[in-house]
Amino acid sequence: MALDQTTKIALGLTFFGLLSFIFGVIAENKKPPYGVPIKGKDVVICEFPTDPTIALGSLSVVTLILAAIVGHIAVYFPYKGKAAPNNLLFRSASMFVFFIVAEAVTVLGLGLMMWATISEGLLRSHNIHHDLDTQCPTAKTGLFGGAAFLALDASLFWLVCQILALNARADYLDENDAKGEYGQVYATQFGADGAPHPVAKV
Repeated sequence: MALDQTTKIALGLTFFGLLSFIFGVIAENKKPPYGVPIKGKDVVICEFPTDPTIALGSLSVVTLILAAIVGHIAVYFPYKGKAAPNNLLFRSASMFVFFIVAEAVTVLGLGLMMWATISEGLLRSHNIHHDLDTQCPTAKTGLFGGAAFLALDASLFWLVCQILALNARADYLDENDAKGEYGQVYATQFGADGAPHPVAKV
């Protein structure tokens, strides 16, 4: 059974949102709390275990961006080739609020995930410290996990936006249906020969 456009877009949005969430959660679980400090002459060199934290954080960022792109497609896509004016979509207060919240949560999730990933990368690349008391910290605990849940929330908000957009489109298309207004039907009059003759609209 072939999937329609609405279902395909919704599944794509859910897929990328879940991937971003999963990558972020695994990154949080794999991240070590500290590195191993090795003291040298007036410096401390931090060694960190080999783990996929930075790669997973980067993948979470990419998949969240893809989820946001699909979310915008879900709102603006001309389903079945029928487009609706953008100002019509945001005439509803619910649609406007959910769209703004989806945008804000997406940006917040992206910012938090990028902050955690970049911080982790910088701490590992700049691993020589002149502070002999350093404990070789990694990125703050909870950043990856918090960003992962924001990514999941963002995908859910985009799904709600898709539903609201579809409702607005349906209302718009019903109002502009070309079938004619109520009462505009053709009547026929049968003559003596039994042949129908069109008369007028009633």
